[in-house]
Amino acid sequence: MTIVLYYSPGSCSLAPHIVLNEIGEPFELRKFATAELANYSAEYLAVNPKGRVPALATDRGILTETTAMLVFIEQTFPQARLAPLADPFRFAQAQAFNSYLCATLHVAHSHRMRGARWANEAASFADMQRKVPESVAECFGLIEKRMLAGPWVMGEAYTICDPYLFTMAQWMEADGVDPARFPKVRDHRQRMSERPQVRAAIAEELN
Repeated sequence: MTIVLYYSPGSCSLAPHIVLNEIGEPFELRKFATAELANYSAEYLAVNPKGRVPALATDRGILTETTAMLVFIEQTFPQARLAPLADPFRFAQAQAFNSYLCATLHVAHSHRMRGARWANEAASFADMQRKVPESVAECFGLIEKRMLAGPWVMGEAYTICDPYLFTMAQWMEADGVDPARFPKVRDHRQRMSERPQVRAAIAEELN
């Protein structure tokens, strides 16, 4: 299977990038930096009309949305054992965790720099930005207390949830959140940063 990951440095594309490295199967990378608005270029919009990064090209077509990509990669390469596919309830729990990151934490983070998605007035943007340290910290508080089993998100088994949480945790300081407030999340981020596949993905995206 030919897989192409369309990515932007510093974005949530890091999560599927790490998972692809974990799988160990060949794939291609194509950079469309959001900082340069390359995600709104005609070339990229032909791939993903949403204008969002990442996107994943497969032999069967294009996939968008990080949560969908993570599941697709794992189900396509189940030998990597990056999700509890044989246990419907545990797999649903993994899906619920990643959905929370996507639908709640990522949205709270995005209020810092993308207020125009939700409002028109500059004063509204400023209000959203002021709220970010509180709303993002609230999300990490719930993850810390109720959702992160440790040492990995789902407990002893490393899964597709871990690269996604790591990606979001990379943004804590920029969002005005002190990682020291959330020692389990902080330690998870450190543990992830020591994995060769994670280091490789970060290095590849900086090129």
